[in-house]
Amino acid sequence: MSDKKFDSIIFDMDGTLWDAVDSYCKIWDVTLQQCNIQREPVSREQLIGLMGKTIEKIVAVIVPEALNSPVFYETLDENERKMMPELGGKLYDGVKETLSLLAEKYKLFMVSNCSEYGLPTFLKYTGLSPYITATLSHGDTHRDKAYNITEIGRRYDLKAPLYVGDTQSDFDSCLQAGVKFAWAAYGFGNVPDATIRLNCFKDLLKFV
Repeated sequence: MSDKKFDSIIFDMDGTLWDAVDSYCKIWDVTLQQCNIQREPVSREQLIGLMGKTIEKIVAVIVPEALNSPVFYETLDENERKMMPELGGKLYDGVKETLSLLAEKYKLFMVSNCSEYGLPTFLKYTGLSPYITATLSHGDTHRDKAYNITEIGRRYDLKAPLYVGDTQSDFDSCLQAGVKFAWAAYGFGNVPDATIRLNCFKDLLKFV
């Protein structure tokens, strides 16, 4: 595939660039305890099954009784803000080296369904800021991922971006936004209709 096929690359975060699920579990459990919600600890498997969804959809599954509770959202938000800069996550193999190479030829972006500080926290924790031109999240716009993919393309006049994500919802968002998709098959989801499959992050170099 020619390196002229795409003019930019947009990345998802969780399940694509790093795995921070264990940290998220700790944040959820602290929040449930502080809000006096009695339930089993949130499991890694449960959160993995919800990766890529907006926070409202995740809350609806894990703790539906708190779906309309401003206090719960505020507590969860505050705990994530305080805890994630310390807990962080683990980058997948080859992410930093590959982004360094890609940044020499492409503008790189991130679009995720996280909070407004999720992506800045990620970039600070991992030291990847020098490679990323801009980010946009659900917390920034309170809109879905298809909108945010389209919006970052509009802001930066992207003509042929490639989105790299790991879930079916990522794929569906790209279809809606009219953007090509590469499936991070090492991540959390299954995307059977993806035409570009990455078995490891470095595989991206084969396609761009």
